Amino acid sequence: LRFHLERKTGGLTRVLERGRNAIETIIRTSMLVAVPTIVEFALISAAFFYSFDWRYVVAITITVFVYLVYTTIATNWRIGIRRSMNESDTDANTKAIDSLLNFETVKYFGAEGREAARYDRSMARYERLSVRTYVSLAVLNAGQAIIFTIGMVVVLVMCVDGIRNHRNGVGDFVLLNAMMLQLYQPLNFMGMVYRDIKQAIVDIEMMFVILGEAPEIQDRPGAKPLVVPQGAVRFENVDFSYDPARKILRGVSFEAPAGRTLAIVGPSGAGKSTISRLLFRFYEPSSGRIVIDGQDIAEVTQTSLRAAIGMVPQDTVLFNDTILYNIRYGRDDATDREVEAVAEDAQIDGFIRITPQGYGAMVGERGLKLSGGEKQRVAIARTMLKGPPILVLDEATSALDTFTELEIQAALERVSKGRTTLIIAHRLSTVVHADEILVLDKGEIAERGAHEELLALGGIYAGLWSRQREVDEAAEALRRASVEEAKAEAELEPSAAAQTTSEAALGAIAP
Repeated sequence: LRFHLERKTGGLTRVLERGRNAIETIIRTSMLVAVPTIVEFALISAAFFYSFDWRYVVAITITVFVYLVYTTIATNWRIGIRRSMNESDTDANTKAIDSLLNFETVKYFGAEGREAARYDRSMARYERLSVRTYVSLAVLNAGQAIIFTIGMVVVLVMCVDGIRNHRNGVGDFVLLNAMMLQLYQPLNFMGMVYRDIKQAIVDIEMMFVILGEAPEIQDRPGAKPLVVPQGAVRFENVDFSYDPARKILRGVSFEAPAGRTLAIVGPSGAGKSTISRLLFRFYEPSSGRIVIDGQDIAEVTQTSLRAAIGMVPQDTVLFNDTILYNIRYGRDDATDREVEAVAEDAQIDGFIRITPQGYGAMVGERGLKLSGGEKQRVAIARTMLKGPPILVLDEATSALDTFTELEIQAALERVSKGRTTLIIAHRLSTVVHADEILVLDKGEIAERGAHEELLALGGIYAGLWSRQREVDEAAEALRRASVEEAKAEAELEPSAAAQTTSEAALGAIAP
């Protein structure tokens, strides 16, 4: 997970695209150009050496040697420029994709010009390096032509001298000229092959770096599938930190009994969401262990672990596909009827039915064609379809309005029934029904107990509850005031209309 949190989407896609094109170039060049060219060069060289004496052989050998040395040196010089050009291309693509993914933010701040200027600056550097790349190619080609031309002039002068001294005839001159031209073509192809392959290697090297990165979390040797007969979850003295200088969790220990609901609350930055990431084994604890039904999750396969846990996150991101595909993502072998059944339980089937395309409706990139509540219902439906024995609700309703929150909360209660459920929440009203509530503060469990017990303690939880109640009451008062104001305006409108009608009637009968 750390790799994906730190990656740049645009740069990564560009690196992979260049790598794919480079592999195609290497295969095409090697099979269709390199082998035939080498064979042709060998045959022409053999015929040349057979037809002329050693002096010509020495001259041609020196020419070919200098040609190849120059090609190697110039190509290696070009590689540095090509590598810088690739870095600029990656940077420009990163900025472009970043702006497109965050188009709403760009629109909100009217920053289209700023983003265009930022992209133009990256492209300007790419253009400069691209020009340098093609100039260096021209220098390479010119140097190759000059070297071969000099070699050709030398051997032709030698042949003319042989004609003057009656060692060669005019036919030898014509044959020598034709063979030199015939030799130049495969030699030029060989230079092109070397140049293209070296350039492709530069394009592919970053892809190999990415593909060569070992996953931070791997199955241990001999790891066995997780068996979940009940679904009890236990954290045993767990410490964790993303950065060694800042510890996130300190000695966290708790147990969520099978089929019960455990809530984890606390101020922002207390480490609530980190617990869910550790449970999914996206990271390893610095110390301590996490156990499910007596099995250390570090000793089981990741596939079986994640198959046993369902997640409804705060920010549900959907695939740019149909509603059917996104719900069926929970279990890809599910039938249409099973998908419809979980959609009904998640209270989204009615919405789907009234859309023209039904379950075939496209949700847009990241699900942007759906509202927040609709996306959450899709997330709930696909989690229900997965049918995990353990359920994690990570701030699942925090971004929703009060009415939608109540509806989603009812759906969540249905999906969590009979399952071990961990609720990570900021809004305390969503956890009052939990069997036990843990209060995290600065990475430690400061309080634990049921809702009423924690209120009676008068500690952190009671303070958070009091502040949220004040905020909720203020919001409710504001809502009521708005409703009363709307009613008053509605009552005034008929009176104003009647007065206008009376004035119009009086005006009509006035002499």
